[in-house]
Parts: sequence; structure tokens; C-alpha cells
Amino acid sequence: MKSPRFCSACGAPLAPTPLAGRLRLACAAGCGHVEWGNPLPVAAALVERDGHIVLARNKDWSEGSFGLVTGFIEAGESPEEAATREVAEELGLVARSATLIGVYPYERRNEVIVAYHVVAVGEIVLNEELAEVRLIEPAKLRAWDFGTGLAVRDWLARRGAQAPSSPA
Repeated sequence: MKSPRFCSACGAPLAPTPLAGRLRLACAAGCGHVEWGNPLPVAAALVERDGHIVLARNKDWSEGSFGLVTGFIEAGESPEEAATREVAEELGLVARSATLIGVYPYERRNEVIVAYHVVAVGEIVLNEELAEVRLIEPAKLRAWDFGTGLAVRDWLARRGAQAPSSPA
């Protein structure tokens, strides 16, 4: 993620300044503004519908690139509410339950992802953000090594740990 070059308060250039034990970008003109670089909170939903996992491809992504349904957490909204809202907005589905999977850093985009397993019902109707979806059997789902893929990894691990053991 690209760092800002100018102060959002007064327009003066920003300069690296030691603050709170780190080098921060602060207003060179001394107006007091500091760019803290805090990550943005994002809700992610690993959506399960009729026993299949729904993976979505954003219209801006290349062919064959799929991921979880995600969106920014809005002011006054809990991460769980954001995840279920995104499922409704992007897929047209109604969430029946949402269970926290975990919280994950996504440093490449300066985000913190709060991921949920969302069981949903209804007919899939894509909004303008999505190009297509794929329905994957949970046994065929594979994690990827960044972003929401870490939540997929943890969900799969928990799911495997809960599988019934075969009789000896």
C-alpha cells in the first residue's frame, strides 16, 4: 500500500518522524497531524450454502481467481454484522448463522480480516461487484497462503478435527 506524501489536514509535505517508538509520517509544517497507518477492518465470510462453499470472483480479478466474500466493516457495525451484510449484498443470500473463524493480518493491503463461517440460504443473485461464483464441496476446498486463505486453512483444520473417527 502506497504511503501518502502530503498532510491530509493542511496539505504540507509529510516527513518521517520518530513517534511512539516507530518512524511515522508527520506533517513537516508542524500542524500536528500524524499518518498512523492503521489497518482497515475487513469482514470475510466463508459462505456455506446447501453443503457447498461459495467462492466468488470480483469483476476486477483475473479469470480463475476466486476468494471469500469480503467487505469493509462500517461505522457502528460489528464484524459479524458486516460479514452477514456482505453475504446479502454480494450474493443475495440470507445468513442463518455466523461463527467466528479468526482474525488475520493482510499486510499487503494494510487490512485486518475478521473471518466468519456463514451458513446461508436462498438463491444466489450476484451484485455488480461479482463476475461469477463457484460452489465447492468442502472436501475439495483448498486454502491459499495469504489474506482470506488463512481463514480457509483454519476452518478446514477445525472441520477435519471434528470429523468422526473410523471404527478400529
